[in-house]
Amino acid sequence: MAKAFASSTDMEEKTETLNVIADGVYALTAEGDPNIGAIEGEDFIVAIEARATPKAASDWLEKLREHTDKPVRYLVLTHYHAVRVLGASAFDASEIIAHEKTAFLLNERGQEDWDSEFGRMPRLFREPEGIPGLTHPTLTFNDEMTIDLGGDRGHLELKFCGRGHTAGDIAVWYPKHKVLFAGDLVEAEAALYTGDAFHMDWASGTLDRIKAFEAEALIGGRGAVVEGRVAVDAAIEQTREFLLGMQAHVKAAFDNGGTLKDAFEATHKALAPKFGHWPIFEHCLPFNVQRLWDEYDGLDWPRIWTMERDREVWALLQD
Repeated sequence: MAKAFASSTDMEEKTETLNVIADGVYALTAEGDPNIGAIEGEDFIVAIEARATPKAASDWLEKLREHTDKPVRYLVLTHYHAVRVLGASAFDASEIIAHEKTAFLLNERGQEDWDSEFGRMPRLFREPEGIPGLTHPTLTFNDEMTIDLGGDRGHLELKFCGRGHTAGDIAVWYPKHKVLFAGDLVEAEAALYTGDAFHMDWASGTLDRIKAFEAEALIGGRGAVVEGRVAVDAAIEQTREFLLGMQAHVKAAFDNGGTLKDAFEATHKALAPKFGHWPIFEHCLPFNVQRLWDEYDGLDWPRIWTMERDREVWALLQD
């Protein structure tokens, strides 16, 4: 029997939890749906991620306003994916900050990604008619950027740690409280989406740099807030284990003259016992294996996902 495409039939709303991690540090988690956060400056807010639509973003801001009424000065986008960026207009931010490669990717494939993600995860797009258009950063950087929070609140460090989930992921580090917003470079018991990834870079140097922050609290792209050094390191290593597991089985099929379908089936069989119960595992794996296969085939820059290509890969691997 054919499996329903991606998360197209997942229409049950998840329970949202607003976590106060430290003084003025907030994260909204939702049972494996994309996480979002905010950090208070002396007289402004730094918002982290924008959700999929202005309506979804406004719902988050309504919860945040129970704790602070400071205006959003900076909206930080950790990467370019539609479910992270298309709600930007709701924040009325003075600056939208992202990595240079994120700005490039939004120009190169932003519309295709919007169409693709809407087809894959329609539930996340609350009132999609309210999206005014593609989101484009107003301020970009390459290696790192610092935001002074004012008063005695310290500063934030926005850092590019290497290619990973995409070509332009950034982490948001708050040294004063040792809190790290890692975006989709780390997931907390939620499956990785790697359809636009650089698997070998991610599993090695990029995660090593994330671990080097020695965070006491970590907010990944999906899943619960992780607190305590031991738990943070465990989440990072679990992310690495997922990546290395995919690499081992896809490479074996590729090197032995197997097919993409062989690679998918071997990877699914190996990873499902440990990771198969994680949110969006079945959704992500076909796209992950296709991208990793492309890397072993010599394609460094990820191919653009379109609605048509999504369905073709799904039909080949999951049906």
